[in-house]
Amino acid sequence: MPSLDWNGKALPVLQPANLRLDSVIYPNGTGYPSFSPENHLYLGDNLAIMTALLPEYEGRIDLIYADPPFFTNRKYPARIGRGEDSRKPSEWQLAEGYADHWNNLDEYLQFLYERLALMYRLLAPHGTLYLHLDWHADAYARLILDELFGPERLLNEIIWVYHGPSPIRSAFNRKHDTILAYTKSETYTFNANAVRIPYDPTTVKTFASSPKAGFGKIPDLERGKVPEDWWYFPVVARLHNERTGYPTQKPQALLERILLASSRPGDLVADFFCGSGTTPLVAARHGRRFLAADATFRAIHTTRMRLIRQNAAPFSIWREQNQEEKMTPSAPASPVRLSLSSDQIHFLNDALPDYWEIDPDWDGTIFRSYAQALLPLRHGILPRSLPLPPRSGALCLRMVTAQGEQFQAILD
Repeated sequence: MPSLDWNGKALPVLQPANLRLDSVIYPNGTGYPSFSPENHLYLGDNLAIMTALLPEYEGRIDLIYADPPFFTNRKYPARIGRGEDSRKPSEWQLAEGYADHWNNLDEYLQFLYERLALMYRLLAPHGTLYLHLDWHADAYARLILDELFGPERLLNEIIWVYHGPSPIRSAFNRKHDTILAYTKSETYTFNANAVRIPYDPTTVKTFASSPKAGFGKIPDLERGKVPEDWWYFPVVARLHNERTGYPTQKPQALLERILLASSRPGDLVADFFCGSGTTPLVAARHGRRFLAADATFRAIHTTRMRLIRQNAAPFSIWREQNQEEKMTPSAPASPVRLSLSSDQIHFLNDALPDYWEIDPDWDGTIFRSYAQALLPLRHGILPRSLPLPPRSGALCLRMVTAQGEQFQAILD
């Protein structure tokens, strides 16, 4: 089989990340404070993070979904405004999202190769990898995956099609992505019945009117069919109830089909380019455990808020040691005014953050979030009060602003 080469192609000796447990989140206080989470978020370079996870997770992850940068050479800002007109981008309130910028194709391919090689090692013998790209680099990625997995391990080349406006006037509009699915071995998980969809009404009508339809083969019309390898799901821009403002967010229905097909309840699912957190969100909803990582604080914070809204099981947040400045909360510029009653804490400042949470027994090291206040997705104001359990130690409050700044206040 042919292979793909580029300048600098090699699998270097990798240094594991020095990971530090920053916090444990107990959505709505469930499991606080003793429940030990099985679900984890990681802030930092996923190459170093995956290397650090090898001793515990090599050969143990049942499903990996990877949605890396696409080699578009663009910057993608995040939308942080609320109630804005989606048709007027010039009026949007924006903040830094993530950059998909490379000096050349060789650099991008090396970036992809090193990370896919680690995903192969982390994947269980029966596991499946789904790699999500588009026309910019999917052809190169297929050759890389053929090298790592073997060409015979290609399970599907899935085409995700969608609608939307396009500036292209000199060619057909580019309205699909490619998802390459590879299995680690010939024994893998595929739950056909979990992803069946209804037959098209015209098909049902055809079989009802003619016993000879289908060349004598009559399908189980009530059971439905396994989807073809082209999928139509609307993009998130058209799904008002899902939009987080995070760029290139993927729809939940897309990830649900992947997770239901290629994992079982209790399985371990990973997404090391988690972005807005759709994979861990869907995993939590369907009883899968998850590992998720991203290089930006905004991605991890967006994922955290979505998991809290989902009322997910407790999860931890880890950070790479060199991410200390991004993750460590600083003291707020102005004093935080609070009022305490026997079972509640009240936020008295006029200016409110976008998010705040409390640890009622702060140990000075690991923040254990007992209660969380989030802005409603579309309209409304941030709750000013949170419940308090009986406590014996210091009370710690953490806040995050719309710009992604973190602050912390401690009360004895």
